[in-house]
Amino acid sequence: MFACTILTLFPAMFPGPLGQSLAGDALARGLWSLDARDIREHGLGRHRTVDDTPAGGGPGMVMRADVLGPSLEAAVASDDPRPRLIMSPRGEPFRQAHARQWAAGPGLIILCPRFEGVDERVIEARRLIEISIGDYVLSGGEIAALALLDACVRLIPGVMGKEVSGAEESFEADLLEYPHYTRPRVWEGRVIPEVLLSGDHAKIAAWRRAEAERITRERRPDLTQR
Repeated sequence: MFACTILTLFPAMFPGPLGQSLAGDALARGLWSLDARDIREHGLGRHRTVDDTPAGGGPGMVMRADVLGPSLEAAVASDDPRPRLIMSPRGEPFRQAHARQWAAGPGLIILCPRFEGVDERVIEARRLIEISIGDYVLSGGEIAALALLDACVRLIPGVMGKEVSGAEESFEADLLEYPHYTRPRVWEGRVIPEVLLSGDHAKIAAWRRAEAERITRERRPDLTQR
């Protein structure tokens, strides 16, 4: 079973939207599990402090190594085989290939930073993999973790109604998805392309492939270069 452990200052944010729809139904059926741990349980002193000013000066606060280290140790056994991620805008870009790889594995351990970030020594000592969901900065790692988990959970066998649907989506084979249509046949003067109504499955497949390639060239030329 895919098991996810989240380390966060805001455990009430989970499962959030993952408790609804397909992911929520799969969670209720035991196809995956989620354990949100409160980092502040390992905070220091009467106020459970988790951060301090950055060494060398500068704005903001940094999450302390002597808080995050014990938090990870309490949540995860030393021989736990699950990848240890930390959501970070400077991390490796999250891709569909990651989602497929991780969905097929035992699960994930995800650290959600806040403030300016975390003490670099934690990343090094605990061998955390930095992952980014895009070239922008969020208030914390929780929303990024939810997005990453949604991409993984939907690929767990039994979550989606038709397993084949996951193989024809955007970013599979580095292509964006082809256009979709449904009834009515004509809407506000716009018609469904005739080839999709032809019943010729070979021609439909060729049209979809050509449209996927066209859209990818126009909107994401970086994918075509890959």
